Amino acid sequence: MGGEQGLNPFSDMTVSHIQEIRDRLRRLGARPAHEQRILRLWAQAKPQDSGSRPLESFMPTALRNDLTQLSADLGGLLKLQSEHPAEDGSVRWLLALQDGQTVETVGLPRDGLCVSSQVGCAVGCVFCMTGRDGLIRQVGSAEIVAQVAFARLHRPVKKVVFMGMGEPAHNLDNVMEAIEVLGTVGNIGHKSLVFSTVGDPRVFERLPTGLVKPALAVSLHTTRADLRAQLLPRAPKMSPEELVDAAEVYARQTGYPIQYQWTLLDGVNDSEEELEGIVRLLKGKYALMNMIPYNAIDDLPFKRPSWERAAEIARTLHKRGILTKLRNSAGQDVEGGCGQLRARALKSTELHMPVRVQEAPLHFVKAKPATVL
Repeated sequence: MGGEQGLNPFSDMTVSHIQEIRDRLRRLGARPAHEQRILRLWAQAKPQDSGSRPLESFMPTALRNDLTQLSADLGGLLKLQSEHPAEDGSVRWLLALQDGQTVETVGLPRDGLCVSSQVGCAVGCVFCMTGRDGLIRQVGSAEIVAQVAFARLHRPVKKVVFMGMGEPAHNLDNVMEAIEVLGTVGNIGHKSLVFSTVGDPRVFERLPTGLVKPALAVSLHTTRADLRAQLLPRAPKMSPEELVDAAEVYARQTGYPIQYQWTLLDGVNDSEEELEGIVRLLKGKYALMNMIPYNAIDDLPFKRPSWERAAEIARTLHKRGILTKLRNSAGQDVEGGCGQLRARALKSTELHMPVRVQEAPLHFVKAKPATVL
């Protein structure tokens, strides 16, 4: 993988991991300072010849001669397939990786970015489009950072959330490697990096050991263990109580609250019983509850509650001592829910033949009818 060969994004030789980039640089004579400089300029979407010092004054000749090809190769880790700006200021990009697989990356209002960590997902949340075809492949650490570099060519990025396609806990090595780069040379504050998970014991073991300790978001969605097993059928078998207890330890270790994610599903998890359960689980915890009304998807039997009902739920929880924010999913007007852009592209072009995970028929047990408190 020398300078003259490069990293052709659609050749048989694909590079998707940051360590592979480091190995290439070292074979060209790079020292740690050179590696950090190159990774910094790449992650921040700046030209590799940036700076006031002449490159020949500090960079090995072989490495310097490879910079043009290297820049092209890093830029070729992914390419834009389609762009979907929304009225709320967000923009959704469908990005093609080196092997032709696609991921969704979302530019959020207020300089945020949502990145994908997997193509597909093995968790199989029944209300999510991404998991319908199961896990197709992992997204490499370099491909994750490349999503940030791509977005920075179009808009400022000061916060990165791992809430796109995939379950970061199932791609832990790549995600943690990307987080380390973004939280150091990538110029993203540690608590402006948000690791989102359905809950996995490996997360609570690994995150405290990282050089960069990101903020943590936990997909809770219900306080009922039986309902959680239906909504997230292949998530680790942690009860809501076990999940909150493990997350609370990390919150106290890092001095930063846990963001609990709750996708509001009309008539499913918006009952009085659930509100009581939230108060029981989170009262006194170092926590923030994010209530997100469901982004409706065709062919799925779930509905988005009215905004008035969602606002009433948030107000009720806030009055009862649970810090709650009501959030709208970005890109509602372009039907940009997680996995929807990719699904539409695959349906229209028939580029992909997924290996589907066999699922048993879903016999969904709804919660009690919602009651306005």
